Amino acid sequence: MEYDTKVAPSSTADKNSFAFISARDRWPIILTSAIDDVHRAVSKETDAEKQEEGKSITQGLAKLKYELQHDRHPLLDDGQPDIASYNAELEARGNPKWFDVAWLYAECYLYRRMATLFSTSTHWKRYDVFSKQKMSTFRSSRPAVLELAARYNDMTRQLESGHSVLDNASEEEREKAEQTLFTEMCEICLWGNATDLSLLTNLSYEDIQKLQGSESRKANEEKILVNDFAAAFACLKTAQKPGTKERRVDIVLDNAGFELFVDLVLAGYLLESGLATQIVLHPKNIPWFVSDVVPKDFSDLLTVLVNAKHFYETPSEDEKADGVSPETLSEADAANMKTLFESWSALYAEGKMLLRPNGFWTEGGSYWRMPKTASSLFDDLKESELVIFKGDLNYRKLTGDALWDPATPFTEAIGPLGPASGIRVLTLRTCKADVVVGLPKGKDEELRAMEGGRGDSGARKWAWSGKWAVVSFCDGKA
Repeated sequence: MEYDTKVAPSSTADKNSFAFISARDRWPIILTSAIDDVHRAVSKETDAEKQEEGKSITQGLAKLKYELQHDRHPLLDDGQPDIASYNAELEARGNPKWFDVAWLYAECYLYRRMATLFSTSTHWKRYDVFSKQKMSTFRSSRPAVLELAARYNDMTRQLESGHSVLDNASEEEREKAEQTLFTEMCEICLWGNATDLSLLTNLSYEDIQKLQGSESRKANEEKILVNDFAAAFACLKTAQKPGTKERRVDIVLDNAGFELFVDLVLAGYLLESGLATQIVLHPKNIPWFVSDVVPKDFSDLLTVLVNAKHFYETPSEDEKADGVSPETLSEADAANMKTLFESWSALYAEGKMLLRPNGFWTEGGSYWRMPKTASSLFDDLKESELVIFKGDLNYRKLTGDALWDPATPFTEAIGPLGPASGIRVLTLRTCKADVVVGLPKGKDEELRAMEGGRGDSGARKWAWSGKWAVVSFCDGKA
């Protein structure tokens, strides 16, 4: 707490905030889903001891759900070093009520508390209570996955060939085309969709101009309130100059499923295009915030790619219950998925794509604490040309989830990870919480004045829906 920003944090006590809505409405639903998931898993078990332990975990989750309206209890010691700091902070905060506490700490505490129920067990230590939901979201994104796989493979074949329709373009035209492609790949990563995929292959200079002027791109860019893609591309392009051998880019991951898939598409593109020579992916080390990536999600995704026909043609539990038979996967689609598996597996095997989990990512505080409480991680990130922080939670942690004036510069709001930190930060964030910085003066008021933009009491509702985004850059190496 001592290293956090002194700006007041978003609190569950504020009934006009998304923090309150989340605590009141979302947390009980998340716990109910977890209870149902474990109950179904227990019902399929034949080992009596594992069944009983599973029932005990279910009871622990039910008790936690009940406690949402009551006091909190210290976390059980599961042998991990973060338990002591969680409990010390809980005591320092005066053992607060769920509805009168800093939202960021309370939410982290909730998921860490859930994790201890499994980590202190004998038979359920590695069970991910959110795994089925993650895979369900990936399955439901089938059309976009298949199209993006085909387009990505076409693009990498072109890049690997060393030949391009831009071969005869000027240096200025070539760099402009590369920047547009970089921006497009990042926007797919930002929004989690496949806008303008047809233009990702066989790009001519005319195609680039069409892409820049396309209605869908204009619509997307109008929703990006802060857009620093150009600055991020410039730093990678500068690092690519002759004489620089190793150029590392880090991605602090957010969600699994389709979002992890597009993160890997971005990672593969950065490597194949030469904008990076190594990608370091930072997953969480325990199931976190329902859908956050853990290392097993990476291996599960690769397994789906190599066994795509089995995955997509085998009915899910819901499809079985509804008597629905999934559509057959074509041989061409299956081949594209396998090619993607071979490409990403090779990058991983060659050490060009690494997974590097760290316990810091699931601690209860903001990233303002990193230089003091995770100095080795902080120093390691300095070795990267660019650190991309994905998603809403990472943005909240970067800014301390504080009630900043929206016109506050991003460089100020990220504190010790800002100027002179030695770290280049890029955030890809669709807004799903109250905190937002770096906006032009008056922009927040303009958005609140739009239909649905504010609540009856002036709540910043426009920032809750994920319809608006911020892409913020800070060059801490400058």
